[in-house]
Amino acid sequence: MLRLTWVQPEDLIGHELRQAALDGREPSRIAARWRAAGGREAPLRAGASPEPTSRYLRTLAEDLLDELADLPSRLADREPTDLARIRASCPSWPAPAPAPSAAAPPASRPAPLSAAPPVSRYEAAWLGRAVGCLLGKPVEKLPLEGIRLLAAATGNRPLNSYFTAKGVPPELLAAHPWNRRSAPTSLAENIDGMPEDDDLNYPLLDLLLLQRHGRDFTTTDVARLWLDELPAGRTFTAERVAYRNLLLGIEPPHTARHRNPFREWIGALIRADVHGWTNPGDPGAAAEQAHRDATLTHTANGVYAAMFTAAVVARAAVATAPDDIHACLRTGLTVVPPRSRLAEAVRHAVQLARVHEDFDTVVDELHATHADTHHWVHAVPNTALIAAALTHADGDFTGSICRAVSGGWDTDSNGATAGSVAALLAGTPAALPDRWTTPLKNRLATSVADFNGTGFDALARLTHDLTHQHTPREAPRP
Repeated sequence: MLRLTWVQPEDLIGHELRQAALDGREPSRIAARWRAAGGREAPLRAGASPEPTSRYLRTLAEDLLDELADLPSRLADREPTDLARIRASCPSWPAPAPAPSAAAPPASRPAPLSAAPPVSRYEAAWLGRAVGCLLGKPVEKLPLEGIRLLAAATGNRPLNSYFTAKGVPPELLAAHPWNRRSAPTSLAENIDGMPEDDDLNYPLLDLLLLQRHGRDFTTTDVARLWLDELPAGRTFTAERVAYRNLLLGIEPPHTARHRNPFREWIGALIRADVHGWTNPGDPGAAAEQAHRDATLTHTANGVYAAMFTAAVVARAAVATAPDDIHACLRTGLTVVPPRSRLAEAVRHAVQLARVHEDFDTVVDELHATHADTHHWVHAVPNTALIAAALTHADGDFTGSICRAVSGGWDTDSNGATAGSVAALLAGTPAALPDRWTTPLKNRLATSVADFNGTGFDALARLTHDLTHQHTPREAPRP
């Protein structure tokens, strides 16, 4: 029997009970009803439980999901999803980028939009995103202990190069097997170009979005684009639920809420880079753009993670040195409600990274804080880990991606975002070590539109062109 991941009510209810406890609702009464009826906990790693349930339990799960959605939240006032309320709660929301001027902007102000980074900087960002993703793919879903043991078994701890199976004892691989979908394409001995991954698919979709609708796109435009260009089987967690909701006739932003327990997970964050890349020096505009994208699938902290990332990237796009990462992260926090769980987690992570010389200690502290309460794909702990990795490495490219991946949780997504930011700070593809970029062969695999086989140099040129685009138009695909 087909067990479709991420959408079956009997699998969603356990995740929704956990989410309710996180976002200030009181789910204990509903949880007791589910367990008394024989309902199971949410699958720990997979998106579906292995065996089908009864029709009764499926119907009960649907009813309880709706009851959980109606519960009041004690955090509602300090964690809004509406953009106007988010802005009102952020006392240091960044000012708009200055208008284009013949005179150079003061050093204390971000560069205006007209001062777009050169194509080479965008190529570095695309490469950095791909490299970080590729580094994390083989160990996605593995526990922290397994990642550390696999790296150490090949003399790669602290992590400093792609994972390899060569020299790993069979008993260790039996206990901690590589990600089965990624190992054939993402271990050092198997890499032959950049394999397909949702962490690269979504930036490609955002390029199409900007080509067709410009910066004034709506959340509905995002939805239509997905239905046209994104295969349903390439979606996961919140994105798959929102996709299903669209097919049921539910319109945005309700697509993010209807029976969607993953609405604070990491999916919106991994879609944020293009919004930062195309608003260099204008983190407020980048965050607003990311908000319109994110609210198709996410709410509250899931949306904040995307806004934070977009603002960090927008600031990094005009930074002058890798150690500007600290200013970039401070900028990212200006678009996040300061009393939100995400803001608190990022501030805590940055502080840990400043205090502890050994990054393993930072990671252990983060896992002690978040692992028992959050799913490994939740936006809060993963955003905190990304911020800690960038801080601890002072924005160095290799240091940032290796720290982000070695910290566990959503390894490929965290590596991708850290790689994008750190590569922007590095400035050019030549600044990225060859051992990372050469195996990519300037070739990307994807099921999105006509991008399959596209080079990162071509994507950089397109991104550069879109940075200057102000009106909707159809642009030629690479």
